[in-house]
Amino acid sequence: MAKRKASGKRSGSGSGTPLTWKDWLRRIVKAGLAVALVGAIALGTWVAIAVNQLPDYEALKQSQNEQTIRIRSNDGTVIVSMGPNYGQWMTLEKIPAVMTDAMIAVEDRRFRSHLGVDPVGMARAVYTAWERRGSGRRWQGASTITQQVARNLFLTNNYSVGRKINEAVLSFALEWKFTKDEIVELYLNKVYFGGGSYGVDAASRRFFGHPASELSLSEAAIIAGLVKAPSRYSPTADAQAAIDRASVVLQVMQETGAITPAQAAAAQPTEVKLARQSNQNSARYFTDWALPQLDTLIDETNEPIDVWTTLDLGMQKAATAAVQNDTPKNLQGALVSLDRDGAVRAMVGGRDYVTSNYNRATQSLRQPGSAWKVFVYMTALEAGYRPDDRVVDEPVSINGWSPKNSSGRFAGEMDVRTAFAYSVNTIAAQIGNEVGYSSIANMARRFGISSPINTQPSMVLGSSEVRVIDMARAFAAIQRGGVSVTPYAITKVTTADGDLLYQHRETSPDQLVDKWVAAGITDLMQTAVNTGTGRAAQIGRPVAGKTGTTNSNKDGWFVGFSSGLTTAVWMGRDDARAVGGLQGGRAPATAWADYMRVAVAKRPVEQFDTEVTLPDWILGNEQDSYLDAPDEGGMLVDENGMPIELPGEPGERPPADRPIDQQWIDDMTGRGRPEPQRPNPAPPRGDAPGATTNGQGQRPPPAPQPAPETRPVGQGGIY
Repeated sequence: MAKRKASGKRSGSGSGTPLTWKDWLRRIVKAGLAVALVGAIALGTWVAIAVNQLPDYEALKQSQNEQTIRIRSNDGTVIVSMGPNYGQWMTLEKIPAVMTDAMIAVEDRRFRSHLGVDPVGMARAVYTAWERRGSGRRWQGASTITQQVARNLFLTNNYSVGRKINEAVLSFALEWKFTKDEIVELYLNKVYFGGGSYGVDAASRRFFGHPASELSLSEAAIIAGLVKAPSRYSPTADAQAAIDRASVVLQVMQETGAITPAQAAAAQPTEVKLARQSNQNSARYFTDWALPQLDTLIDETNEPIDVWTTLDLGMQKAATAAVQNDTPKNLQGALVSLDRDGAVRAMVGGRDYVTSNYNRATQSLRQPGSAWKVFVYMTALEAGYRPDDRVVDEPVSINGWSPKNSSGRFAGEMDVRTAFAYSVNTIAAQIGNEVGYSSIANMARRFGISSPINTQPSMVLGSSEVRVIDMARAFAAIQRGGVSVTPYAITKVTTADGDLLYQHRETSPDQLVDKWVAAGITDLMQTAVNTGTGRAAQIGRPVAGKTGTTNSNKDGWFVGFSSGLTTAVWMGRDDARAVGGLQGGRAPATAWADYMRVAVAKRPVEQFDTEVTLPDWILGNEQDSYLDAPDEGGMLVDENGMPIELPGEPGERPPADRPIDQQWIDDMTGRGRPEPQRPNPAPPRGDAPGATTNGQGQRPPPAPQPAPETRPVGQGGIY
């Protein structure tokens, strides 16, 4: 059988003939197309699912999870920002075009043409990665604006292939569902610019002190340059690095046609003025005290808020310097300064917040020493004492307690004003024993002392512990004429859009003591500064205040007021050990003066109102008042308020030429008439015990009584 001639064509695999390169190419292309088709279908399905699961645009705008709280001083300066700062949402129409153009030019110049992922950028990133292989440096330059939005909203910043794939899928989904303008608006409001600031408005307010709608070309270039490395190019951290980076941004904008060469040349990043950054360390004692008060002022909210406070940054700086410079070595110090209505203008809780955040101004309980005598003397004034009354500095013992003066001597008779000015302990002890310790405790309670108060005799010298802010509050009420003062820190709370959430309004104050009592104690405190223990607190204008030191100088105080500002200063050790350098309260008084010279420098000088009319019940004890003629139709009464029956016809008046004096009263009441003579009984054998005669069987006239203005303190009493 004849053999069939072999065909010249090579058959498939069954023939055993090897494939040519064209066969392999054909197969690879077919397989590639098949894989690409399957991949495209899978990617399209994945993207479609992602699009379906994406939130709507309004939900994406509200996607931040943490609340931002900006705490501002009384002039609007941001003291500290708590949590991420998102600023105000800016629509693309409100954002200056130079800001948008700068971001697109430096971050994604083909943003308007790609579909979410930039193939050219990917290729460049791959090439850069190949060049840097083995160096450990990350890929960079591949992420488009859309990819950054996807990462910021839905993913983390970890570098992995899986994350990059998810990022690409989400980028396609974002481009499918939203417009380019919506995507870039999300980006400009969500990207991180450093310093806790997210979005161009937050960055603009932090670095330049104004909203993003007012950004100039130079400012926009600085902000756009931050995205690459926020901490490295921050203008507050390295101004020169920020300027150099801004110059690069301007050059790129010129290359892409976003700005002309003339505009690039006119931009001057070196002349941009940065917003003043406050010293957070100095004010953190205040903010730590103020922030918890928000819970009682506004309802819970997650939106960004601005908290406007009473803090004066200039006063705060002066207060911090005074405490740090004047507090003796190894001691702590605290200061609270209140305005007339209780607004806290400065608060220092220690020498350094970073070292110790314990707020000694509001939390620490310390003995006030002689500064407590303000309550003792106010109680005495309210009970009828006057600054000119005479008292005696002499040894005294009360229930076994015998106080001593710091001088170790007794000065004898003096007036109340001098006793207070020189902080005489024995007289304070006698006054306390007379007016009553419970009355003094009640007076302190009225003026805002909230800590426990003991009522032992030694309490008159300040043995009860108090807070610095409470002492400032009490003295502020005295400065206000005896009207209550409540310290407060927050004036208003607003949203980032300016909507008012809370506005401080002072409640009706209480009159704690009559004005003449407040005027009297002010008189005493002014003397203490002018001539007494508080001379170190003189500042060239009227000052009223009181020093205070405790046993072994464990605590030193000065509390006083001038020109409507009341300030309390304390110094000591946290462990209450005895220390040197606090004798006589000089160091606290010096710190007080150094602070107040700055704090009241722009305030008018105010004289204290210490000339007041005393009430009738006090004036009624004076002889001149007692001898005044009664009103027409009135009647005379005795010391118990009972009518005095006069001899003669009802309504009989004394002769017009005879004044109503003590002699007339004695004649009319029979007190001045001599007793009728009685036969003398036979004298006993020797004088009876306790009987004193003048040799004629009559008792001598009674010993003369002290004049009304002379008050032997500690005998008898009002309490």
